[in-house]
Amino acid sequence: MARSEGSALIRVRMSASDAHYGGNLVDGARILALFGDVATELMIRHDGDEGLFAGYESVEFLAPVHAGDYIEASGEIVAVGNRSRRMEFSAYKVIAAQPEKSPSAAVALQDPVLVCRAIGTCVAPKRSET
Repeated sequence: MARSEGSALIRVRMSASDAHYGGNLVDGARILALFGDVATELMIRHDGDEGLFAGYESVEFLAPVHAGDYIEASGEIVAVGNRSRRMEFSAYKVIAAQPEKSPSAAVALQDPVLVCRAIGTCVAPKRSET
């Protein structure tokens, strides 16, 4: 599937090293790191430069993520300013680990679970006028 310069997607399996809390719960900061990677791709596609993440306007953690889960993080540029790029992000659990069945058991979810959504702004570097 081809992606436009205004959208990006990444899918990652959360590992045991991503688990930060009891019960193999993954720290929400790990999801924000995925959004940062998505933002970097969006900036490169749109501006030809990674730019800088200026900040989040809102972040909502909506469901737990555990080691062994597969997370699909996506984002799109929703507004373009002179140098700013406003982006909306979402992260869905698409495969859920099932450690209660066996250490390697998992299930592909028919209905992915929204685990996080956010709105943020990145800034493109000032272009030199030469």
